[in-house]
Amino acid sequence: MIKLMHVNDYVIDTSQFKPLLNDQIVEEFEQRVAEYVGAKYACSIHSATMAIFLCLRDQEYTTITVPSIIPQVVPSAICCAGQDLNFNDNTSWVGDSYILHQFEDCKIIDSAQKLAKNQFVDEANDEDLMIFSFYPTKPVGSIDGGMIVSNDKEKIDNLKIISRYGMSLLKDNSWERNLLLPGWKLYMNSIQAYVANKNMDLLEDKTRIYKEICERYNDAFGLNNTSNHLYRINVENNDKFLELMKDKGIQCGVHYRAAHMMDCYERKDLDLPAAVKESQTTASIPFHEKLTNEEVECIIKEVKPYVITPSSRG
Repeated sequence: MIKLMHVNDYVIDTSQFKPLLNDQIVEEFEQRVAEYVGAKYACSIHSATMAIFLCLRDQEYTTITVPSIIPQVVPSAICCAGQDLNFNDNTSWVGDSYILHQFEDCKIIDSAQKLAKNQFVDEANDEDLMIFSFYPTKPVGSIDGGMIVSNDKEKIDNLKIISRYGMSLLKDNSWERNLLLPGWKLYMNSIQAYVANKNMDLLEDKTRIYKEICERYNDAFGLNNTSNHLYRINVENNDKFLELMKDKGIQCGVHYRAAHMMDCYERKDLDLPAAVKESQTTASIPFHEKLTNEEVECIIKEVKPYVITPSSRG
């Protein structure tokens, strides 16, 4: 079976971490990511979902409007943060970053599917918050994990305090820190940071290979995809397509179903035709750095007859 995505395996000697949960490697990884994207400060979290939650929980109550075609964890985090939820018909953001919300004093950028050199410099202002994900299949994968970067030190320090169960940041020894306020235990642990750091070493080569495969797919299918995370196509019926490809030894997937059609959100009355159509037609094909030339050619051969190009959608 040709896999949809690739996840690296590592053997980890946990005795190298002192302490196990919050060794120096966590801070080193924060600094490394911040420097890579061009930000001054970073706060690592055990998942990008909870990073979204933390960024929204202390903001003024408002309506957060996100694409209906989105991972289900995003609207869930918005609701759990106490914000009102709405959806829009944007289906093109997948694999890229997007503005989660523009508040009065800053914007929050969800970049869970993108990690690029100088990205914060290119897409954000000093006061903004940008969120990254280290879910196993993301550009830099780990045992899950997330990170918030900004040039606003006060915002990042506050996020570090609240994600470390409300403890002060003044002492290296956690037993000597003061409890400043009730918080959550949401910080990234040493093992997450270790795996993410290893995969960060591979990012440049991985990105180069992704671009090469993307160009081959684009040429074959008549598309102009640019994501370094997913390669999505449209077919007549994605459920039938997944079964057909499975029979041919090619694993495919669906990113994503329309969230506003889920019963729990009670938004089925929204007029979002692009999202509903995409939910039925979008499919992701194998796209990772371990694909061989032969596998890419096989995928192109088997997938091409089913691809609906923009010019043929009517």
